[in-house]
Amino acid sequence: MSRLGRVTDRGVGDALRARVGGWLRVLREDLWTARVDPLPPSTWLRWLPHGLLCLAAFGITLGGTAQLNDNGHLNAGYAFLLAFGQGLAVLLAMWRPVPAWWLSTVATVVGAVAVYARIEPGYSFTWPWTAAGIIAHLLVLLLLALRVPTRVAVEALAVTVLATWVLEGLTVSGVQYQPTGVLAVTLFAVIVVVGTALRGRREARAELVEQTTLTAEERTRRTLLEERSRIARELHDVVAHHMSVISIQAQVAPHLVENPPDELKENLAGIRQNALEALTELRRVLGVLRSEHPGPGEPPGPDGETAGHAPQPTLDRLDALVENTRAAGREVITEINGERRPLPPGVELSAYRIVQEALSNVLRHAPGASAKVRLTYQPDGLEVEIVNSRPTGPAPPSTGAGHGLLGMRERVAMLGGTMTAHPWHWDGFKVTAFLPDVPPADAPGTARSTDHTTDPRGGTP
Repeated sequence: MSRLGRVTDRGVGDALRARVGGWLRVLREDLWTARVDPLPPSTWLRWLPHGLLCLAAFGITLGGTAQLNDNGHLNAGYAFLLAFGQGLAVLLAMWRPVPAWWLSTVATVVGAVAVYARIEPGYSFTWPWTAAGIIAHLLVLLLLALRVPTRVAVEALAVTVLATWVLEGLTVSGVQYQPTGVLAVTLFAVIVVVGTALRGRREARAELVEQTTLTAEERTRRTLLEERSRIARELHDVVAHHMSVISIQAQVAPHLVENPPDELKENLAGIRQNALEALTELRRVLGVLRSEHPGPGEPPGPDGETAGHAPQPTLDRLDALVENTRAAGREVITEINGERRPLPPGVELSAYRIVQEALSNVLRHAPGASAKVRLTYQPDGLEVEIVNSRPTGPAPPSTGAGHGLLGMRERVAMLGGTMTAHPWHWDGFKVTAFLPDVPPADAPGTARSTDHTTDPRGGTP
């Protein structure tokens, strides 16, 4: 053989050894492990599968002992030890499936060798797998396939098939026994396929639940950003109005004083200039937050103006809001407690929007229910309470985003107030919000909001 041929053969041999070595390393990593992988409780049956497996292990131990002792003619203690190993493998498979598979395989091989050594003419015995051994190994392979990757389950099945083939290949002609190798291997292959399919189905469902959760979180985040943008658009008009007033007053002030000093004129001119610059910046922000046309489903304003350019509502328009709800066929009672007084524009706007959203929820989610709107003017702020009664029928499917309470919470947090939303008497629902006149120093974002378990019949989004 030429030198080139020897080099080529050596290279092929090295490549083959490297590939075989790689396969053996993978096999060792997959099957030579004692990692804990507990069987989780069933969704509906809870711990019933664990109890059934314990009963099965007990039955395998008793049945295997009887088979090995009576039919296999093994010593009673030796037979019990081997059968106990098979039963113990079923129990161990609930926590450590790979070591349990090794225990079941070793117990079966040792038992088969011991029985084969005692087989005599005239004996009739199932070999190499006993009935109890087949049942035990089926359960172990099922629990293994349910909780390990498909590759590991296939490797365990291949080793089992190899062990069965080796045992039957060592038999001497003339020895009588009932072969169970083909039946056992067929059943093992079927159970591995079933377990792998169930595991894939479980993983697909878990992935779907995770994806659904991520989608819901993303929808909530998007709704939160949209609501904050909407609040910013509304508050812009309020702030822009005040900045315009400051600018005009700074321009007019020098004419109200006879012979005003130059310092006063200069300061007032600076105030007016700063107000104009702030107003310009606000308009620039408005150009980002507000489109030229109202969004989908956004109604026009009271004078035909779009909602994007109409004056922002205050509590002066509460009566019109209530009348619109009554026009939809609902009974609405309005109650105002305390001395009514003008409130900061942000408080008035937020109170109006909270009442508007709560009444909209009553219309959408509480068919036939009546509502009561209570405003309580307190020395340090305004308390808004909306309560709806029990609906008279099931709520229709909602097509909205379902985040109305989120918008209320954002408005309350912006003002440093508090809010609760929870079911009320006999399937009703109650929303209460307190909006302070002057937010605390650490507001916004410090509102304490309690959102209890919601009931779609009670007017929740």
